[in-house]
Amino acid sequence: MTLISRRTLVTAAGLGAAAWLNPVHAQLAGKPLTLVVPTAAGGTTDITARMLAEPLGRILQTSVVVDNRGGGNGNIAGQMVARGPADGSSLLVQYSGYQSITPLIQPVAGFDPATNLKPIGHLVDAPQLMVVRANFPANTFAEFLQYARANPEKINYASSGNGSLQHVTTELLKDLTQTFMVHIPYRGTGPALTDLLAGTVDFTITTPPPLLPHIRSGKLKALMVTGRTRLAVLPEVPTATERGVPLVASSWFALYGPSAMSSDVVERISAAVKQVVESDAFRKRAEEQGAKAVFLGAAELTKLGANEREMWGRIIKRSRITAD
Repeated sequence: MTLISRRTLVTAAGLGAAAWLNPVHAQLAGKPLTLVVPTAAGGTTDITARMLAEPLGRILQTSVVVDNRGGGNGNIAGQMVARGPADGSSLLVQYSGYQSITPLIQPVAGFDPATNLKPIGHLVDAPQLMVVRANFPANTFAEFLQYARANPEKINYASSGNGSLQHVTTELLKDLTQTFMVHIPYRGTGPALTDLLAGTVDFTITTPPPLLPHIRSGKLKALMVTGRTRLAVLPEVPTATERGVPLVASSWFALYGPSAMSSDVVERISAAVKQVVESDAFRKRAEEQGAKAVFLGAAELTKLGANEREMWGRIIKRSRITAD
Protein backbone atom coordinates (compact mmCIF):
# COMPACT_ATOMS: atom_id res chain seq x y z
CA MET A 1 0.00 0.00 0.00
CA THR A 2 1.40 3.42 -0.93
CA LEU A 3 1.86 6.20 1.56
CA ILE A 4 -0.78 8.24 -0.24
CA SER A 5 -3.39 5.48 -0.04
CA ARG A 6 -2.55 4.82 3.60
CA ARG A 7 -3.02 8.41 4.62
CA THR A 8 -5.97 10.73 4.48
CA LEU A 9 -5.27 14.43 4.73
CA VAL A 10 -7.80 16.58 6.52
CA THR A 11 -7.08 20.25 5.98
CA ALA A 12 -8.35 22.50 8.74
CA ALA A 13 -9.73 25.96 8.31
CA GLY A 14 -7.86 28.94 9.59
CA LEU A 15 -4.32 28.01 8.54
CA GLY A 16 -3.48 31.61 7.89
CA ALA A 17 -4.42 32.79 11.36
CA ALA A 18 -1.77 34.48 13.46
CA ALA A 19 0.27 32.31 15.84
CA TRP A 20 -0.58 32.47 19.51
CA LEU A 21 1.57 34.51 21.84
CA ASN A 22 2.04 31.49 24.14
CA PRO A 23 5.23 29.63 23.02
CA VAL A 24 3.43 26.27 23.19
CA HIS A 25 0.66 27.63 20.98
CA ALA A 26 3.23 28.91 18.52
CA GLN A 27 4.95 25.51 18.52
CA LEU A 28 1.72 23.71 17.59
CA ALA A 29 0.12 26.30 15.29
CA GLY A 30 0.62 25.59 11.61
CA LYS A 31 2.65 22.40 12.18
CA PRO A 32 1.02 19.35 10.57
CA LEU A 33 -0.30 16.88 13.12
CA THR A 34 -0.55 13.13 12.50
CA LEU A 35 -3.16 10.99 14.24
CA VAL A 36 -1.81 7.45 14.05
CA VAL A 37 -4.50 4.73 14.12
CA PRO A 38 -3.46 1.20 15.19
CA THR A 39 -6.02 -0.50 12.94
CA ALA A 40 -7.03 -0.64 9.31
CA ALA A 41 -9.63 1.81 8.05
CA GLY A 42 -13.26 1.12 8.84
CA GLY A 43 -13.23 0.26 12.54
CA THR A 44 -14.31 2.38 15.50
CA THR A 45 -10.76 3.56 16.23
CA ASP A 46 -10.47 4.85 12.69
CA ILE A 47 -13.95 6.42 12.78
CA THR A 48 -13.11 8.14 16.08
CA ALA A 49 -9.87 9.53 14.67
CA ARG A 50 -11.67 10.99 11.67
CA MET A 51 -14.35 12.51 13.91
CA LEU A 52 -11.57 14.20 15.90
CA ALA A 53 -9.28 15.28 13.05
CA GLU A 54 -11.03 18.24 11.44
CA PRO A 55 -12.25 20.06 14.59
CA LEU A 56 -8.95 19.45 16.41
CA GLY A 57 -7.01 20.87 13.47
CA ARG A 58 -9.30 23.88 13.38
CA ILE A 59 -8.67 24.62 17.06
CA LEU A 60 -4.91 24.09 16.82
CA GLN A 61 -4.76 25.98 13.51
CA THR A 62 -3.06 23.22 11.57
CA SER A 63 -3.71 20.35 9.17
CA VAL A 64 -4.32 16.86 10.51
CA VAL A 65 -3.34 13.58 8.85
CA VAL A 66 -4.99 10.28 9.81
CA ASP A 67 -2.42 7.51 9.31
CA ASN A 68 -3.61 3.88 9.59
CA ARG A 69 -0.85 1.59 10.86
CA GLY A 70 -2.57 -1.70 11.64
CA GLY A 71 -0.86 -4.88 12.75
CA GLY A 72 0.92 -6.32 15.75
CA ASN A 73 -2.18 -5.95 17.94
CA GLY A 74 -1.57 -2.24 18.12
CA ASN A 75 2.12 -2.51 18.87
CA ILE A 76 3.31 -1.25 15.47
CA ALA A 77 1.41 2.04 15.79
CA GLY A 78 2.13 2.32 19.51
CA GLN A 79 5.88 2.00 19.05
CA MET A 80 5.80 4.40 16.10
CA VAL A 81 4.29 7.14 18.27
CA ALA A 82 6.31 6.28 21.38
CA ARG A 83 9.56 6.65 19.42
CA GLY A 84 8.38 9.66 17.43
CA PRO A 85 8.84 13.38 18.02
CA ALA A 86 7.79 14.66 21.44
CA ASP A 87 6.53 18.00 20.12
CA GLY A 88 2.89 16.95 19.77
CA SER A 89 3.05 16.43 16.01
CA SER A 90 2.51 12.65 16.15
CA LEU A 91 -0.23 11.25 18.39
CA LEU A 92 -1.96 7.89 18.80
CA VAL A 93 -5.72 7.39 18.75
CA GLN A 94 -5.65 4.34 21.00
CA TYR A 95 -8.10 1.48 21.47
CA SER A 96 -8.58 0.21 25.03
CA GLY A 97 -7.90 -3.40 24.09
CA TYR A 98 -4.46 -2.47 22.81
CA GLN A 99 -3.76 -0.26 25.81
CA SER A 100 -4.90 -2.60 28.59
CA ILE A 101 -5.08 -6.15 27.21
CA THR A 102 -2.42 -6.69 24.53
CA PRO A 103 0.52 -6.03 26.91
CA LEU A 104 -0.76 -8.81 29.19
CA ILE A 105 -0.80 -11.55 26.56
CA GLN A 106 1.59 -10.31 23.89
CA PRO A 107 4.27 -8.16 25.56
CA VAL A 108 6.91 -6.54 23.39
CA ALA A 109 10.44 -6.14 24.71
CA GLY A 110 11.19 -2.48 25.33
CA PHE A 111 7.64 -1.27 24.79
CA ASP A 112 4.73 -0.99 27.20
CA PRO A 113 1.92 1.44 26.34
CA ALA A 114 1.36 2.13 30.04
CA THR A 115 4.85 3.63 30.39
CA ASN A 116 5.93 4.57 26.85
CA LEU A 117 2.78 6.50 25.94
CA LYS A 118 1.53 9.62 27.72
CA PRO A 119 -2.26 10.00 28.21
CA ILE A 120 -3.76 13.18 26.72
CA GLY A 121 -7.54 12.76 26.70
CA HIS A 122 -10.38 10.23 26.56
CA LEU A 123 -12.62 10.51 23.52
CA VAL A 124 -15.37 7.91 23.21
CA ASP A 125 -16.96 4.99 25.08
CA ALA A 126 -18.75 2.23 23.19
CA PRO A 127 -20.38 -1.01 24.33
CA GLN A 128 -19.91 -3.98 22.06
CA LEU A 129 -22.50 -5.49 19.77
CA MET A 130 -22.77 -9.12 18.70
CA VAL A 131 -23.67 -9.56 15.03
CA VAL A 132 -23.97 -12.61 12.79
CA ARG A 133 -23.96 -12.94 9.01
CA ALA A 134 -27.36 -12.46 7.40
CA ASN A 135 -27.88 -16.16 6.59
CA PHE A 136 -26.72 -17.52 9.95
CA PRO A 137 -29.30 -20.03 11.28
CA ALA A 138 -30.24 -18.00 14.36
CA ASN A 139 -32.19 -14.76 14.71
CA THR A 140 -31.93 -14.22 18.47
CA PHE A 141 -29.23 -14.58 21.11
CA ALA A 142 -31.09 -17.52 22.66
CA GLU A 143 -31.28 -19.28 19.29
CA PHE A 144 -27.56 -18.60 18.75
CA LEU A 145 -26.62 -20.24 22.05
CA GLN A 146 -28.85 -23.21 21.31
CA TYR A 147 -27.22 -23.64 17.89
CA ALA A 148 -23.70 -23.20 19.30
CA ARG A 149 -24.25 -25.87 21.95
CA ALA A 150 -25.64 -28.27 19.36
CA ASN A 151 -22.71 -27.58 16.98
CA PRO A 152 -19.52 -27.35 19.07
CA GLU A 153 -16.49 -25.92 17.23
CA LYS A 154 -18.48 -25.51 13.99
CA ILE A 155 -18.97 -21.77 14.51
CA ASN A 156 -16.13 -19.31 13.93
CA TYR A 157 -15.80 -15.68 14.92
CA ALA A 158 -13.67 -12.76 13.80
CA SER A 159 -11.77 -10.30 15.96
CA SER A 160 -9.38 -7.43 15.28
CA GLY A 161 -6.49 -9.58 16.52
CA ASN A 162 -5.25 -11.85 19.28
CA GLY A 163 -5.60 -10.04 22.58
CA SER A 164 -8.11 -7.53 21.26
CA LEU A 165 -11.13 -6.71 23.36
CA GLN A 166 -13.27 -8.54 20.79
CA HIS A 167 -11.16 -11.66 21.31
CA VAL A 168 -11.17 -11.51 25.10
CA THR A 169 -14.87 -10.64 25.30
CA THR A 170 -15.85 -13.54 23.05
CA GLU A 171 -13.65 -15.96 24.96
CA LEU A 172 -15.38 -14.78 28.13
CA LEU A 173 -18.74 -15.38 26.42
CA LYS A 174 -17.63 -18.92 25.59
CA ASP A 175 -16.62 -19.48 29.21
CA LEU A 176 -19.87 -18.09 30.60
CA THR A 177 -22.09 -20.07 28.23
CA GLN A 178 -19.99 -23.24 27.95
CA THR A 179 -19.85 -23.03 24.16
CA PHE A 180 -16.95 -23.79 21.83
CA MET A 181 -16.23 -21.51 18.87
CA VAL A 182 -13.16 -21.02 16.69
CA HIS A 183 -11.30 -17.69 16.78
CA ILE A 184 -10.07 -16.10 13.52
CA PRO A 185 -7.95 -12.99 14.17
CA TYR A 186 -7.63 -10.13 11.67
CA ARG A 187 -5.54 -6.98 11.39
CA GLY A 188 -8.34 -4.71 12.51
CA THR A 189 -12.11 -4.53 12.53
CA GLY A 190 -12.31 -3.38 8.89
CA PRO A 191 -10.85 -6.60 7.39
CA ALA A 192 -12.79 -8.73 9.89
CA LEU A 193 -16.03 -7.02 8.88
CA THR A 194 -15.26 -7.54 5.19
CA ASP A 195 -15.04 -11.31 5.67
CA LEU A 196 -18.12 -11.35 7.90
CA LEU A 197 -20.14 -9.61 5.21
CA ALA A 198 -18.79 -12.08 2.65
CA GLY A 199 -19.91 -15.00 4.82
CA THR A 200 -16.38 -16.27 5.44
CA VAL A 201 -16.90 -16.03 9.21
CA ASP A 202 -20.05 -16.45 11.28
CA PHE A 203 -20.05 -13.60 13.77
CA THR A 204 -18.12 -10.94 15.61
CA ILE A 205 -18.47 -8.87 18.75
CA THR A 206 -17.25 -5.33 18.31
CA THR A 207 -18.27 -1.71 18.79
CA PRO A 208 -21.38 -0.42 16.94
CA PRO A 209 -20.08 2.34 14.60
CA PRO A 210 -18.85 0.15 11.72
CA LEU A 211 -21.74 -2.31 12.15
CA LEU A 212 -24.78 -0.03 12.10
CA PRO A 213 -25.00 0.59 8.32
CA HIS A 214 -24.91 -3.17 7.65
CA ILE A 215 -27.48 -3.93 10.34
CA ARG A 216 -29.82 -1.33 8.87
CA SER A 217 -29.34 -2.72 5.36
CA GLY A 218 -30.05 -6.27 6.53
CA LYS A 219 -26.57 -7.60 5.74
CA LEU A 220 -25.94 -8.36 9.41
CA LYS A 221 -28.20 -9.42 12.28
CA ALA A 222 -27.66 -7.90 15.72
CA LEU A 223 -28.24 -10.37 18.57
CA MET A 224 -27.11 -8.71 21.78
CA VAL A 225 -25.29 -5.80 23.42
CA THR A 226 -22.54 -6.14 26.02
CA GLY A 227 -23.43 -2.86 27.72
CA ARG A 228 -25.40 -2.44 30.93
CA THR A 229 -28.30 -0.95 28.99
CA ARG A 230 -29.70 -1.25 25.47
CA LEU A 231 -28.46 1.03 22.71
CA ALA A 232 -30.67 4.02 21.92
CA VAL A 233 -30.00 3.46 18.20
CA LEU A 234 -31.00 -0.24 18.44
CA PRO A 235 -33.57 -0.38 21.25
CA GLU A 236 -34.90 -3.75 20.11
CA VAL A 237 -31.56 -5.54 20.72
CA PRO A 238 -31.31 -6.94 24.27
CA THR A 239 -28.28 -6.92 26.53
CA ALA A 240 -26.52 -10.16 27.40
CA THR A 241 -27.51 -9.74 31.04
CA GLU A 242 -31.17 -9.51 30.04
CA ARG A 243 -30.77 -12.96 28.53
CA GLY A 244 -29.15 -14.45 31.61
CA VAL A 245 -25.47 -14.08 30.62
CA PRO A 246 -23.55 -11.71 32.95
CA LEU A 247 -21.38 -10.26 30.20
CA VAL A 248 -20.63 -6.53 30.43
CA ALA A 249 -17.75 -5.13 28.37
CA SER A 250 -17.21 -1.77 26.71
CA SER A 251 -14.44 -0.32 24.59
CA TRP A 252 -12.98 3.14 24.94
CA PHE A 253 -10.86 5.24 22.65
CA ALA A 254 -8.40 7.90 23.74
CA LEU A 255 -5.52 10.10 22.60
CA TYR A 256 -1.91 9.41 23.63
CA GLY A 257 1.50 10.82 22.78
CA PRO A 258 5.11 9.79 23.42
CA SER A 259 6.14 9.71 27.07
CA ALA A 260 8.71 12.45 26.46
CA MET A 261 6.05 15.06 25.67
CA SER A 262 6.24 18.08 27.95
CA SER A 263 3.38 18.82 30.32
CA ASP A 264 2.79 22.15 28.55
CA VAL A 265 2.21 20.47 25.19
CA VAL A 266 0.02 17.78 26.77
CA GLU A 267 -2.10 20.40 28.52
CA ARG A 268 -2.56 22.47 25.34
CA ILE A 269 -3.60 19.48 23.22
CA SER A 270 -5.76 18.08 26.03
CA ALA A 271 -7.62 21.40 26.28
CA ALA A 272 -8.27 21.35 22.54
CA VAL A 273 -9.46 17.73 22.69
CA LYS A 274 -11.80 18.60 25.56
CA GLN A 275 -13.30 21.38 23.47
CA VAL A 276 -13.92 18.96 20.59
CA VAL A 277 -15.30 16.06 22.64
CA GLU A 278 -17.67 18.27 24.62
CA SER A 279 -19.03 20.00 21.52
CA ASP A 280 -22.60 19.27 20.47
CA ALA A 281 -21.44 18.19 17.01
CA PHE A 282 -19.01 15.56 18.31
CA ARG A 283 -21.49 14.24 20.87
CA LYS A 284 -24.20 13.92 18.24
CA ARG A 285 -21.92 12.05 15.84
CA ALA A 286 -20.86 9.66 18.61
CA GLU A 287 -24.47 8.95 19.58
CA GLU A 288 -25.40 8.31 15.96
CA GLN A 289 -22.68 5.66 15.94
CA GLY A 290 -23.99 3.92 19.07
CA ALA A 291 -21.22 5.39 21.21
CA LYS A 292 -20.89 8.11 23.83
CA ALA A 293 -18.54 11.10 23.84
CA VAL A 294 -16.77 11.27 27.21
CA PHE A 295 -13.79 13.50 27.96
CA LEU A 296 -11.33 12.53 30.67
CA GLY A 297 -8.10 14.38 31.32
CA ALA A 298 -4.65 12.84 31.56
CA ALA A 299 -4.82 11.88 35.25
CA GLU A 300 -8.26 10.26 34.94
CA LEU A 301 -7.23 8.45 31.77
CA THR A 302 -4.13 7.08 33.50
CA LYS A 303 -6.30 5.69 36.31
CA LEU A 304 -8.80 4.20 33.84
CA GLY A 305 -6.03 2.38 31.98
CA ALA A 306 -4.58 0.93 35.18
CA ASN A 307 -7.97 -0.23 36.46
CA GLU A 308 -8.85 -1.88 33.16
CA ARG A 309 -5.50 -3.68 32.96
CA GLU A 310 -6.10 -5.12 36.42
CA MET A 311 -9.67 -6.18 35.58
CA TRP A 312 -8.83 -7.80 32.25
CA GLY A 313 -5.77 -9.42 33.77
CA ARG A 314 -8.01 -11.37 36.14
CA ILE A 315 -10.31 -12.43 33.27
CA ILE A 316 -7.41 -13.44 31.01
CA LYS A 317 -5.93 -15.58 33.77
CA ARG A 318 -9.26 -17.20 34.65
CA SER A 319 -10.13 -17.90 30.99
CA ARG A 320 -6.53 -18.95 30.15
CA ILE A 321 -6.40 -16.64 27.12
CA THR A 322 -3.12 -16.54 25.21
CA ALA A 323 -1.82 -14.71 22.15
CA ASP A 324 -1.99 -17.89 20.05
